[in-house]
Amino acid sequence: MNPFQKNDSKETFFSPVSTEEVPPPPPSLPKKPPPKICGSNYPLSIVFIVVNEFCERFSYYGMKAVLTLYFLYFLHWNEDTSTSVYHAFSSLCYFTPILGAAIADAWLGKFKVLSLVGLSLIALGTGGIKPCVAAFGGDQFEETHEEERTRYFSVFYLSINAGSLISTFVTPMLRGDVQCFGEDCYALAFGVPGLLMLIALVVFAMGSKMYKKTPPEGNIVTQVIKCIWFAISNRFKNRSGDIPKRQHWLDWAAEKYPKQLIMDVKALTRILFLYIPLPMFWALLEQQGSRWTLQATRMNRNLGFIVLQPDQMQVLNPLLVLIFIPLFDLVIYPLISKCGINFSSLRKMAVGMILACLAFAVVAVVETKINEMAPPQPGPREIFLQVLNLADDEVKVTVVGDDKNSLLPESIKSFQKMPHYSKLHLKTKSQDFHFHLKYHNLSVYTEHSVEEKKWYSLIIREDGESVSSMMVKDAENITNGMTAVRFLNTLHKEVNINLGTDISLNVSEDYGVSAYRTVQIGEYPAVHCKTEDDDFSLNLGLLNFGAAYLFVITNSTHQGPHAWKTEDIPANKISIAWQLPQYVLVTAGEVMFSVTGLEFSYSQAPSSMKSVLQAAWLLTIGVGNFIVLTVAQFSDLVQWVEFTLFSCLLLLVCLIFSVMGYYYVPLKSEDIQEPAAKKIPHIQENTINLETKNTKL
Repeated sequence: MNPFQKNDSKETFFSPVSTEEVPPPPPSLPKKPPPKICGSNYPLSIVFIVVNEFCERFSYYGMKAVLTLYFLYFLHWNEDTSTSVYHAFSSLCYFTPILGAAIADAWLGKFKVLSLVGLSLIALGTGGIKPCVAAFGGDQFEETHEEERTRYFSVFYLSINAGSLISTFVTPMLRGDVQCFGEDCYALAFGVPGLLMLIALVVFAMGSKMYKKTPPEGNIVTQVIKCIWFAISNRFKNRSGDIPKRQHWLDWAAEKYPKQLIMDVKALTRILFLYIPLPMFWALLEQQGSRWTLQATRMNRNLGFIVLQPDQMQVLNPLLVLIFIPLFDLVIYPLISKCGINFSSLRKMAVGMILACLAFAVVAVVETKINEMAPPQPGPREIFLQVLNLADDEVKVTVVGDDKNSLLPESIKSFQKMPHYSKLHLKTKSQDFHFHLKYHNLSVYTEHSVEEKKWYSLIIREDGESVSSMMVKDAENITNGMTAVRFLNTLHKEVNINLGTDISLNVSEDYGVSAYRTVQIGEYPAVHCKTEDDDFSLNLGLLNFGAAYLFVITNSTHQGPHAWKTEDIPANKISIAWQLPQYVLVTAGEVMFSVTGLEFSYSQAPSSMKSVLQAAWLLTIGVGNFIVLTVAQFSDLVQWVEFTLFSCLLLLVCLIFSVMGYYYVPLKSEDIQEPAAKKIPHIQENTINLETKNTKL
């Protein structure tokens, strides 16, 4: 039934009542204002909310900081799979707020969702916390303190990044600098954020009595969906040209739903339409924890005064946020305002998109420089081969019967370090190669099988008065930014090598070759080794980032065994400091886009839909992560091309968003919610108050 139609029943709903006959209502006691912070207009309850957010964000970002490397190093997934699962998890974290918002607005209210669902169930915790905590903090302010509430969102974002700053610096140290069971200590790296989550629960509960708790207003998500569906279906049923058109398509829901709900849904749909281009920005920003971290693994992380873990570079983002927020709020924005420029919220967000575009253009340039320094990869029907001469005199090596594949034209001296690998071409995917070794006046012929796209070392060794050879498969980019070592033992006894805490390996006698082992970078001047009847130490020198080393243990001098060192994979040469410009650009873009968008979402949302719109804002982040997941899994692009693609896509989206923002008219608070004065008529002197009664005729 239409609630706005006249009632045709034979009942009188109104009876005139004189104003003199109505006793005045008892005076209501003045409401005690909530306690403030140091005499300011900031409620004291904000302190508990902000501290809770700090601890919760420490937990979340600390865990995310090491997640990609956990997939890469511990689970041994490849880079694309690690990236995809990382962004699948991030996407899920930002999709669940829709569920959390629905529960908060319809059932428990923001406070109970935060404390019970969000912090008790870790899997759904993010979904319960994210849509509620920002809006819950905004609810603590009175309507007269709009300026303080706007500033609160900057403080709120500062607490997020303070937690992120500490966790992204400390958690990788817990992972990389502490050893658990002979490997990186992921148990500690995940355990400390879990402890902070418990602290977040305690702090949040401590302020329970101070919070201003807005009661739930019914299942808003369901009401919105039903209202939109009824408006569309009602318009479809009444599509005849004889029926007058209505000002807005949602006005077709007026037969069933109240005016205030329709006004709120109108405000909601206008903002949701504006949200459509936003996921592309998050698709770029969220790659700091995946693609950018993977890029850092292939760079030199020694800055001279500190050696960074690859996932520690992410600490730049929250650090710069803590610097940029007050810089923008107190310096840059006021200067722009004094210049007479209307730097609206939507314009700030558009500029933030442009800065993120520039950041990814810089990422693409850095990636190309890294690729230029990296060794080339063998293609189909190709192998890379190096020759290591461990004999006591020079050896001439040629490929028998194949003029196309010629190795070094000169003889290889004893223990000569080869400058590079030689490329050999195969006729099939696997092939037998015949080599001619000319040693002194002897000619030795050997045969070895190889497979395409592999790296090999042809090791020449003494065999009595003659020489022989052995083919060893080399590293295939197994370091993932770490340092890898292996040993070749020329002694006649098995050697046990101790490389540090819980890292030891045995190398069999007479040219036994060990598997690769990853170790920490740094100087190794005295590595303890022992045989069945002797102890000695080896000087391995500096083990650098990204390099794979082969150490030949030999006893060619009278000073005892020593190690001859050669590089299978060269060390990373591009400094990680080259990532600084991209972090500066993307963080400046984040401050202009994210902080502004967070406050814009709250200010433009109807009072009954604060959590819903916060959830919709977070949903754009989830969609952005899904975009990265899709591109990483199915694009099969070269990495620098992928970075360039993201930059171009965001630039295109920024143009679309700018056009949409040009035609968007921001709503004021009195436009979003119908004032109470319009809902309840005031009683004027000498007027008749109409009292609603069911009085039978």
